[in-house]
Amino acid sequence: MSPHSYSRTEFLRSLWPWLPLWTLLALLAIFAHGPMPLYSTRTLAVAWEMWQGGHWIVPYLNGEPYSHKVPLLFWLIHAGWFAFGVNDIWPRLLEVAFGAIELVLASMLARRLFPRSPWIAKATPWMLLALGYGFLFGLQIMYEVLLAVCVLAALLCLTPKPTRAAPRFALFAFCIGLGLLTKGPVMLLHVLFPWLLGPLWNAWARDHRGRWYGFGLLALLGGFAMLVAWAWPAIHLGGVDYANELLFKQTGGRVVDAFDHARPLWWYLPYLPVLLFPFSLWPRAWVALAALRRPWSDGVRFALAWLLPTLLVFSLISGKQLYYPLPEFAGACLLLAAALARLRERRPALAQNPWLGPWPAALAAFAAGLGLLASPWLIEASGTDNHWFIDLARHGQYFGVIFLLLGALVLLRGRGELRRLAIAGLIGAFAGNALFTLSQWQKYDLRPVSQLLAAADAGDQPIANLAGYAGQFQFLARLTHPVTELTPAALADWARAHPDGLVIAYPRQLSADDLRYAILVEPFRSDWLVAWRAPVLAALKAGRTPDEPAQATLLYPENDWRYRKTN
Repeated sequence: MSPHSYSRTEFLRSLWPWLPLWTLLALLAIFAHGPMPLYSTRTLAVAWEMWQGGHWIVPYLNGEPYSHKVPLLFWLIHAGWFAFGVNDIWPRLLEVAFGAIELVLASMLARRLFPRSPWIAKATPWMLLALGYGFLFGLQIMYEVLLAVCVLAALLCLTPKPTRAAPRFALFAFCIGLGLLTKGPVMLLHVLFPWLLGPLWNAWARDHRGRWYGFGLLALLGGFAMLVAWAWPAIHLGGVDYANELLFKQTGGRVVDAFDHARPLWWYLPYLPVLLFPFSLWPRAWVALAALRRPWSDGVRFALAWLLPTLLVFSLISGKQLYYPLPEFAGACLLLAAALARLRERRPALAQNPWLGPWPAALAAFAAGLGLLASPWLIEASGTDNHWFIDLARHGQYFGVIFLLLGALVLLRGRGELRRLAIAGLIGAFAGNALFTLSQWQKYDLRPVSQLLAAADAGDQPIANLAGYAGQFQFLARLTHPVTELTPAALADWARAHPDGLVIAYPRQLSADDLRYAILVEPFRSDWLVAWRAPVLAALKAGRTPDEPAQATLLYPENDWRYRKTN
């Protein structure tokens, strides 16, 4: 057997059992319910409108060019639709595939950076798959997991291989271009600092600084050339307004004075324990990080050169969301695994101290389990009328047992502490998604109203939304016409101009008129979604009584506390 085939076999063996375990649970979780509004439904809406209208270059949303995103994810969705037809199965399989590739690339990156510490390469993917926020967000049909794949692939191009120390700059340029086509110029923030600080962690960069920076700069320009190859025709096709939005507002508008998601400088810091859960509740991890002293290995310097300046820049940017630094989750796990490996090597007694075990994570699991088990009695004793808690309590007792068992798993002694904590974190996130599906999904399921809107659109009936519209019906209803965004002041005029139109409204509470005159009523998040014939709603808003009641079709009324309170 040749060395190359042996190393390939060993690599495949190293994927067991974490990759099959994660993939199975991710598939079960992502198909447990339909696409989530508004993230997944908006992505599917853009892909559908591009497909339906033949807009292969410029993304569209609700009949207008959509400047918020670049097209790579939509193209990948279209590739599956060309092969299998339009469906929501392929986009979800894509997201699971992206997540699996991210785990594999994180393992490869750890293997490259720490060739003398194979335990780090084993531990890194276990830690990454256990991050609850990352697992749950990865169930959304969104751009960040694909971006994380592009980022890790690009960074792999800079790291030395056992048989080659020189970076692969051509491939680096290609991966940067893919990342730019996934999320735009923010891709550079994820890869810029490991390249700029290359001589701190890469021996080849220290010995060949001119080539490192010269070829690296050419690679950045090559990646941008891929973006320009799309943007140039897109700007000409999308028009002046689209060009201004794409070139200026979508990047500059988020950096300096964000038009969306503006947050203070320190906003990410208090959320770090949430993003790093369950390892944020593992004292051994924090002790290992605190004990990480110089001399640092090249791998540790790489992780620090990647994470610290990137987090600083993301904090300085005005627009912030928890999922923006998702590609750095792999770097955080890499650094944490390296710190734990150093602790095991240099201070074995401290590394095995039982008081540094994950008992806080176990306590959190026990608290969640006991709270779920006691939820029916707590609701009855408190007299709360919060429908979220009431709906949760219907299924919470069964899941309470699961969380108690996970807490017991975490407390087990012996070798494999990290793996037990990772498995508990992964199963806990999976159980949380299952509990959401059983108790809360009915408040997010837009299929009933989408069926109504699909029939209306097929009959050329105009549709309006009495609020801001994020494309939540576009794909589910396979709409071929735009949805009009209405303000209450414009309702009467629109109803007169479109007497056969339908209007979707979102009242906080139902009224007797909603139940008597609306076409369809269903819960939506903390509110209600009510479908109206436009003249009927306009008449009610004007204080007039419509001629005949419609007798609304009620979705889930017998199980929804808000309906019981209304009646």
